[in-house]
Amino acid sequence: MPLVLIHGVPDTASMWDPLRSHLHRRDVIALGLPGFGTPAPAGFGATKEEYADWITNRIRAIGEPVDLVGHDWGCLLVQRVASTHPELVRTLAGGSGPVDRTYVWHSMAQLWQTPGVGEEMVAGMLQLPADELAAGLTAAGSPSELAAEQAKHLDALMGGCILELYRSAVTVGDEWEDAVGAMPPRPSLVLWSRDDPFVSSEFGARLAHRINGELIVFDEGGHWWPWTHAQESAAALERLWAEAP
Repeated sequence: MPLVLIHGVPDTASMWDPLRSHLHRRDVIALGLPGFGTPAPAGFGATKEEYADWITNRIRAIGEPVDLVGHDWGCLLVQRVASTHPELVRTLAGGSGPVDRTYVWHSMAQLWQTPGVGEEMVAGMLQLPADELAAGLTAAGSPSELAAEQAKHLDALMGGCILELYRSAVTVGDEWEDAVGAMPPRPSLVLWSRDDPFVSSEFGARLAHRINGELIVFDEGGHWWPWTHAQESAAALERLWAEAP
């Protein structure tokens, strides 16, 4: 029963490396979303539904239910997969990604969702030297070492995928929340930081209530808890898996 990790934006599968280093299990699959440090399939439109379907197909190919964990956009996507294909997921965990109709997208997301403005933002980011881009990402909230990794992989393909993904998700809460709330119960865990600059921890509490999951809120650490609280997050996840049937 493998563990499947789903990253968010603007990350690659390497975002999970610190957390993975604290796990005792080795049956870990960190999927790289199409366009995020990996090629995108021909004709792939990078919408939220296409990413959810892509993850579903990868899990189905494993041939058995998985322990599924997502961060940021990965958290939204694992909620969708678990709600539409509950037979594929043994345990569910995630954070810093709200499927909630009361959530208002953060300011950068709203800019990406705006035609023309989003393209200008991405073009400006791509024109920066890697060290300047990393500094900008750090100023926006990324841990400095992670920001360097993000800057290394940000290219035109990723930028285009980010725009398409966010533009497909303007009303994601209205579209997906009810199915998440109606899915069969399973052992679940929600992780969040109280000082997340993009998504208030209020939405972590709402998600935990919605899926009847345990809630862990770190007092500090920002948006990227798998990086800033790798050891604590790994320990909490291992408790979840140990208690699951």
